[in-house]
Amino acid sequence: MADRVLVTEQLAPRGLDALREAGFEVDERLGLSPDELIEAVEGAAALIIRSATRVTAEVLDAGSQLVVVGRAGIGLDNVDVEAATRRGVMVVNAPQSNVLSAAEHTIALMLAQARNIPQANADLKAGAWNRSRWEGVELHGKTLGIVGLGRVGVLVAQRALAFGMRLSAYDPYVSSDRARQLGVQLVPDLGDLVADADFLTIHLPKTRETIGLIGADVLARAKPTLRIVNTARGAIVDEAALAHAVRDGRVAGAALDVFATEPTTESPLFELDHVVVTPHLGASTAEAQDKAGVTIAEQVVLALNGDFVPFAVNVAAAEASSTVRPFLPLAERLGALFTGLAGGMVDTLEVTYEGQIADYDCSVLTLAVLRGVLGPVVDEPVTFVNAPQLARDRGLNVRETTSSSARSFVNLVTLRGQVGGRAVHVDGTLVGRDDEPRIVGIDDHVIDIPPASHLLIVRNADRPGMIGRVGMIVGGAGINIADMRVGKSPSGEAAMMALTTSSTVPTELVEQLRAEPGILDAKAIELG
Repeated sequence: MADRVLVTEQLAPRGLDALREAGFEVDERLGLSPDELIEAVEGAAALIIRSATRVTAEVLDAGSQLVVVGRAGIGLDNVDVEAATRRGVMVVNAPQSNVLSAAEHTIALMLAQARNIPQANADLKAGAWNRSRWEGVELHGKTLGIVGLGRVGVLVAQRALAFGMRLSAYDPYVSSDRARQLGVQLVPDLGDLVADADFLTIHLPKTRETIGLIGADVLARAKPTLRIVNTARGAIVDEAALAHAVRDGRVAGAALDVFATEPTTESPLFELDHVVVTPHLGASTAEAQDKAGVTIAEQVVLALNGDFVPFAVNVAAAEASSTVRPFLPLAERLGALFTGLAGGMVDTLEVTYEGQIADYDCSVLTLAVLRGVLGPVVDEPVTFVNAPQLARDRGLNVRETTSSSARSFVNLVTLRGQVGGRAVHVDGTLVGRDDEPRIVGIDDHVIDIPPASHLLIVRNADRPGMIGRVGMIVGGAGINIADMRVGKSPSGEAAMMALTTSSTVPTELVEQLRAEPGILDAKAIELG
């Protein structure tokens, strides 16, 4: 009997045909409830989904014969990848299926905003010939500010050049050399980019740092000719602040495809004549849907046939040696911590493995480090397969070294680099019989703390009362401190505190800490 492939959401016909032609039984069941999914997945060799189906640990447990889960699209928020990896189930996606569609939709919205096309169309169909009312502007000669130079941002930049636009960009995680290759001028400050731009397009992932990034303070820097286009994630733009700026004439207009809450039919932006909106159509092209269906079918066929799968998210984890595999979660979290501390992309990332693990192939650990480093800053899932290319796209050089001897530890993983002349460093290891992950060094301060989901790193003057003051401020804000450790500098000063908290530390609290006498800096870092 042929292996059964369970398809729970609409897939392009060409994708379904490709599965059948490869000899697999296609079991198409749309609109399953969670309980129905658990029943249907029993005995299936593959499960293909889009964004609506949630693949939980319970679903994976029920699918005891699953070899692969395929997501026909980019995002993997609805798949428990960690649980799949534990069960040895491969997870694959179609990461490049909709980037071209998203870039073209950005250009379409830019043109629609510049020439008031939807407004003029609605007026004329309503019987009004308002030729003078909807006078527009040209793209030629205007400055396009690009926030985020990932795959979509680069495609938009390439197309904008054909219109004769001048390109500037804000992306702390792209090297200046890479930007020059693209014909883009990097601007180190977002406010400066907004102040200079005639058009602003946003191409960022939704993270703690990017939510509300385009808010009232940034919009206050805008020229009155600025037009904003967002096809990335809705929460990145403060809709109320943008509506206020457009209404007051501080911003000329906006075009949005995404919103903080979706689906939605209400927003202060919908009331404004100079705002163009679409219902999250960035990936909604026949070509993108077809590419996603065909690509995911190809990946599933390769997985079921035991061949190399180029878009596998977790394949390398399963292939790591038994000695190296326990270090994978630590390596990824060290990478995320490194990016949080750096606040920008280093030119060269030095990854060093010391001790017993240095006698093994640690390349998969370096891939895990890159997943952590790049995950918070790119607009697509970072996998063990695409991580090296994403690093190259951003001008990041990676240098891996090994040493059989380790300082004070049986094994040690170290990340080092420089951002703007400032050194960034983290150390991590596994301790005890249970291989408990620990962060043991931050920026050359000796420390010992678990890599928890929510970290608060505070740099302070070495004087009495600092620990108590930080604890009072954090606790007074209703944030529970799970663990708190003091790190010592090479000279012995207690000049750093690392706290793990039970919930995310809000930006306002970080700013309050930074304003305290004796506190030199504070960073809240999410490790996932």
